[in-house]
Amino acid sequence: MGKITGFMEFQRQEEGYLPPATRLKNYAEFVIPLTNEQAKVQGARCMDCGIPFCNNGCPVNNIIPDWNDLVYRGNYREALDTLHSTNNFPEFTGRICPAPCEAACTLGISEDPVGIKSIEHKIIDEGWEHGWVVPQPAARQTGKKVAVVGSGPAGLAAAQQLARAGHAVTVFEKSDRIGGLLRYGIPDFKMEKSHIDRRIEQMKAEGVVFRTSVLIGKDFPANVNNWAKETIFPEDLEKEFDAVVLAGGAEQPRDLPVPGRELKGVHFAMDFLPQQNKVNAGDKVKDQIKAAGKHVVVIGGGDTGSDCVGTSNRQGAASVTQFELMPMPPEQENKPLVWPYWPTKLRTSSSHDEGCERDWAVATKRLEGKGGKLEKLVACRVEWKDGKMVEVPNSEFEMKADLVFLAMGFVSPVASILDAFGVDKDGRGNAKATTDGEGCYKTSAAKVFAAGDVRRGQSLVVWAIREGRQCARAVDEFLMGSSELPR
Repeated sequence: MGKITGFMEFQRQEEGYLPPATRLKNYAEFVIPLTNEQAKVQGARCMDCGIPFCNNGCPVNNIIPDWNDLVYRGNYREALDTLHSTNNFPEFTGRICPAPCEAACTLGISEDPVGIKSIEHKIIDEGWEHGWVVPQPAARQTGKKVAVVGSGPAGLAAAQQLARAGHAVTVFEKSDRIGGLLRYGIPDFKMEKSHIDRRIEQMKAEGVVFRTSVLIGKDFPANVNNWAKETIFPEDLEKEFDAVVLAGGAEQPRDLPVPGRELKGVHFAMDFLPQQNKVNAGDKVKDQIKAAGKHVVVIGGGDTGSDCVGTSNRQGAASVTQFELMPMPPEQENKPLVWPYWPTKLRTSSSHDEGCERDWAVATKRLEGKGGKLEKLVACRVEWKDGKMVEVPNSEFEMKADLVFLAMGFVSPVASILDAFGVDKDGRGNAKATTDGEGCYKTSAAKVFAAGDVRRGQSLVVWAIREGRQCARAVDEFLMGSSELPR
């Protein structure tokens, strides 16, 4: 805990933002971190609640009260060690995690919760600034080789843990740079890619080998980005390595099967967002999708849709509208009903604040245009009765649309990859593997494991890190008979 009476004396202090007019001029991060004094005050608010529900609210089970107290006392070095004991990449989660830990904060029952995410952000930034984040190579090598397929947060977490256990780890990535959706899905204004780059350098120093532009598999769907220049068949990978970790994410996007879907100007969000990431990295992108001067409609009310909003505004869109199929959630949650679980409530992102019309309970009926080019969207109001969606009579309306971005989530991993490894799938098309007991994270294939979104379906970065860490321990036990890696 922090100061005994701190939660009664101090109010929650949010991280600051640069004003929209300033931040819309570029793709740089615009969050203003807490000062040391502000972080100390926030750490002081952590109360002696007896049972820290924040630990369980956090998927990686961060030891939050401990590092809150250490920040309150100004001991950032030990706070960093405590943070790293459960989380390989707090600079990722400190920027893009929605902070389920704060929803579970005991203080949040009656007051604003402790600013846990902002403190985490402060700790890791202090760690990098002072040179405390250094390689941790294994003291000895086991002689075992592990392949990790996919370099998102699950793959990176698994690779780092396995390398520190002494295994020779090679990470395969079909894109031209490491990071998965961290690199080519999350806009730079939410997380600059230098944070990934310096972790990669740390991991290289720990012995991890990275191979980019390499596709593991055979057939690959056209609606998922694939910039590979080399293909390796699963059977060849299994011959070379003692274990394989599948961590390729859930990349199959949910489509919108309505008339006019084929019109030029209708794109998946993951056709649009990675292009801007590549441009920001200095690449030339042929036929880049640009929102400048156009009327943009984003279908899907989640984080990916919000990222399309922010990117469209930075490109100079004439207007941006975001539709959500579900009803508008309440502005405030019913805390006695939902605490300590993640509440359903209205969430307004920084991208929404930059300029966006939002509408709820709207379904797209068709897309219309001329000469094969999108011109408008036709939608209607809907309501939900007994769990079923029903169109509201006489509610159809039209909206001018030059671009429509489909940001309705992801349905599953790429099936052809799982099929190529002979991995059984669950009812949702994910790699079938348990997370408890003997053989956890192991698939039906002999020495193939699965972690992250490829196993659990579309989820959060912090869940991917958790699964990568736990999967690494399972692989270590599989190879060595036992493991000292944390679970």
